[in-house]
Amino acid sequence: MHSSCILTDTSAQFPQPMFPGKNLVRVTPLDIQVNNQLYPEGKDVKIARMPPSITPDFQQRLVTPNAEKLHEIFSNLIQNYDQVLVIFMSDQLSPLYHQAELAIAPLQSHSNITLINSQTISVGLGILVQLAAGLLEQGAPLSEAERQVRRLIPHIYTLLCPPGLTYLHQAGILDHAQATIGEMLNLYPLFTIEEGSLTPIEKVRNYRSVLDFFQEFLGEFDSLRQIAFLQGAPPLLTESRTLRQFAQETYPQTPYSEHTISPFLATLIGPRCLGMVTAENIPLR
Repeated sequence: MHSSCILTDTSAQFPQPMFPGKNLVRVTPLDIQVNNQLYPEGKDVKIARMPPSITPDFQQRLVTPNAEKLHEIFSNLIQNYDQVLVIFMSDQLSPLYHQAELAIAPLQSHSNITLINSQTISVGLGILVQLAAGLLEQGAPLSEAERQVRRLIPHIYTLLCPPGLTYLHQAGILDHAQATIGEMLNLYPLFTIEEGSLTPIEKVRNYRSVLDFFQEFLGEFDSLRQIAFLQGAPPLLTESRTLRQFAQETYPQTPYSEHTISPFLATLIGPRCLGMVTAENIPLR
């Protein structure tokens, strides 16, 4: 039997802290730079300490490994595993995927590395990694894990409400004028991730309206395999309780999880972001 592993990045957040096949998962570290100081693997970066907006006095950005560093990571993995399934965050949100393509190219002639653009981030990425890990744990070949992950990708839906639009500008996702005006008007924009890109879909005036939108969105599905709620700092305890109750009453058989956004996601979209991730319950065959 060929030995296999899964490689993801530290932006992944898992619905289940412990899941089948977790021992097969390896993680590529991302760093965070705050002003002129680099925090390796985001250690000591607390979202509660992050300001609501990017200003000239406060700059924060995600630092991903370059192709040379990724080449080293991949080379080490193929010394220990016959096959490696790489599932990274969306190529529209970070250069990590494209750097991985460059890193893998010299290795393809004598290794079996499969690279997947998840077209998502955070819990959406975690759901895909959990699926692949569970299949490998059950003895499925890596090619089957890859096929099932690719089938599930278009059935993962992510809604994000990032009031701190200047973070999106810092990440290169939004232009400066849009970000500045949006924050001046105190808008709560709603984005969805479509084909890996953040796409604006609505603007509301407060978090209560955001949660109402999340509930309406949840009601559109016939069956779900996973529901996850993301929130930043400070947490919205009353609102999250209401959403949890609605989700559990509407989909009593569907696992529901709540997560504080990671420093990596907060660096891209701000520390006050709310989000919802759903995975449609499709037959995996």
